[in-house]
Amino acid sequence: MVSMNLKSYFQRIGYTGPTAPTIETLNGITEAHTKSIAFENLDVILGKRIDLSNEALFDKLVTKKRGGYCFEQNGLLLHALESLGFDAKPLSARVRLRFASREPDAPRTHMFVRVELGAESFLTDVGMGAGSLTKALKLIADIEQETPHDTRRIVQDKGRWYQQVRHGNTWQDANEFTLEEMPLIDREVANWYTSAHPQSHFKSNIIAARAIDDGQRITLQDMEFTKRARNGESQKRLLKNRDELIDVLTNDFGLTLTSSDREQLQR
Repeated sequence: MVSMNLKSYFQRIGYTGPTAPTIETLNGITEAHTKSIAFENLDVILGKRIDLSNEALFDKLVTKKRGGYCFEQNGLLLHALESLGFDAKPLSARVRLRFASREPDAPRTHMFVRVELGAESFLTDVGMGAGSLTKALKLIADIEQETPHDTRRIVQDKGRWYQQVRHGNTWQDANEFTLEEMPLIDREVANWYTSAHPQSHFKSNIIAARAIDDGQRITLQDMEFTKRARNGESQKRLLKNRDELIDVLTNDFGLTLTSSDREQLQR
């Protein structure tokens, strides 16, 4: 494996903290990444191929200052952590944020990262949109874990793990997993479904999300822009036109769009 250009990656995410493979470094990079590189699916909407090679991910998310979804975001993070000397592995999962219950089954089209630090295991995930982590979680069941943007916990039920986020007094499943690793070939298959299958929700809706300061998050669902506080209170507004959409994508989500991207999104 070729090591990443960490200097450019750190500049992209605005990270100036320690680089030793410790929990302090892991938490600092997790928060900086989620706050700097927006989750977004524009290339899917624009009909572009999603390339999961390390070189392509670095070029898109770092050099070209774009964002991406789970396989891209956590693929880049995995490469960075490995380059820093972390013992990190990709895990497969099912996103459950859009589901009110655990039935029906969600597709296994999500990837996040497990990190071993001594005798402890941690989970981090910078690629789940509005549910992306801003602090790594200990892989321990039934304890509340505070992050800069929300409260989380991990529970087990019928042989499966669920990572949950607290909304007010209610716990919502964020994802479901079994600790099974997700090698690149499995990510390629799931990435094809997510980016190309007609029934993928990424094919029909513009989606963007980013964590910002003071525990807030911003999200975009087509023309609806939302800013949500850590306590769950939210402010929504409908964008007036495609020009305002471009403005929000570039200024609020920090995306660099080519002239061709802008022209296609304005249609």
